[in-house]
Amino acid sequence: MPDNGAPSEAKQMRFHWSLPSTGVNDQRRGAQDRYKINPVNDLDRQRDFCQQADALGINSILLPIGFQRADPTGLALAYGMATERLKFMAASRPSVISPTHFVQQVNTVSAFTDGRIEINVVSGQGSEEMRYYGDFSSHDERYQRTDEFWTICHALWRREFPYTFEGKFLRVEGARVNQQFFAPDRDRPYVYIGGSSELATQMAIKHADCLLRLAEPPELMAPKIRPALDSGIEVGIICSQIAAPTHDEAVLAAHRLVENAGDGGIATQVDWRRMTQDSQGFSAIYEMGDRGEHWLTPYLWTGLVPYMGAPSISIVGSPDEIIEAIFEYRRIGVTQFLFQARPDFLTLNFFGTEILPRIRQREILDPLPPVTAGSGR
Repeated sequence: MPDNGAPSEAKQMRFHWSLPSTGVNDQRRGAQDRYKINPVNDLDRQRDFCQQADALGINSILLPIGFQRADPTGLALAYGMATERLKFMAASRPSVISPTHFVQQVNTVSAFTDGRIEINVVSGQGSEEMRYYGDFSSHDERYQRTDEFWTICHALWRREFPYTFEGKFLRVEGARVNQQFFAPDRDRPYVYIGGSSELATQMAIKHADCLLRLAEPPELMAPKIRPALDSGIEVGIICSQIAAPTHDEAVLAAHRLVENAGDGGIATQVDWRRMTQDSQGFSAIYEMGDRGEHWLTPYLWTGLVPYMGAPSISIVGSPDEIIEAIFEYRRIGVTQFLFQARPDFLTLNFFGTEILPRIRQREILDPLPPVTAGSGR
C-alpha cells in the first residue's frame, strides 16, 4: 500500500476513548448481561460525551461493534456532525459487508465530517457471535477473508478502476466507487487492526497504520510488537484507566468497582468468555486474571478482568503514576492508547484536565522523531 502523500510532522502520542454502550457514568459496564442492553438508550449522553472529548483534546472515539450496540458507521456520521475536531474510529467486521459498499459508506461519512472517520478492523472476537451475522468461518479463515477484504478496499481508495479481484472468499468484478474519500490530508482513512495473535500482527503490517493490542507488561509486550514497529506502522494498547488524585484513592476506586460488579459480573464473564474463547488476546488476559497475581506491574492491574472482561485490564494510579506508565510504554514504541473507564465521563474529564496537558508538556521536552503521518509503512 503506497504512501498517501501526507506531509511529515512532529509526532505526538495519540489518545482515544471507547464509547460506552450503556450510560457514560455506569460503573457496572461489562458486568451486565449484554442481551439486555438497549443500544439507543443513551444517545444524547453519548453525544455529550463526544463533545466533551472534543473539547479536552482527545484524538478519537472508538465506536465498537457488536450485536448489543448501535451501528458504528451511523454513529460516526451523527456524532461527527455534532463535533468539530474529534475523529471517530468506527469498528468494522469484514465478514458482514461487501468491501465496495463499505468503501462507499466510509467515503460518504468523510464528506460530512471533513474526513474525521477512522477504521478499527475487527476480524471477530468469537465464533458464536459471528454466526449471528451468517459468518461460520474459523478464526484463521476470518483473517484470510480480512486480507482479501482490505486488498479490495485499498485498491478502491487508490481508485484503480475498474477493479477486479477473485479470492477464496471474496470476488468483485469491474468495481468502482464514484464518491471519493474526503479529507484535507488523506486519500483514505487511517486504519487500525486489533488483535494479539501472529495473524493479527501480519495483517496489520500488510494493511493497517496501527496495530492495537490489549495491554501487557511492557517487558512482555516489547518483543511481540517489534515486527510491527520494524515494518513502519504504529502500535497502540487497549486498557481501562482508573485514575484519582492519589495512589491510595485510585486503588480504593478499583476495589469498589470489583465490589459493585459482584457475583453478577463473574457470571456475565463466564458466558462472555465462552463466546470469545478463540480470541488469543482475550484468552491471555483472562488467564492472567485467573492466576490471582493482579498487580502485573506497579500500575497494571487485572483485578477487574474476572468481573468486567479482558479490556478491563487497567492502568491504575495518581496522575504522576499514569503519566509514568504511559511513558514506560512509549519507551518500547507504543504511541497510541485506547482507554475506557468506569465511570467514563468523570475519568475522561480527570484525564483531560489533570493528565493529558502534562503529557503534552513532557512531549515537548522529549519529542518523538518526525514521521510521515499515516503512511503506514
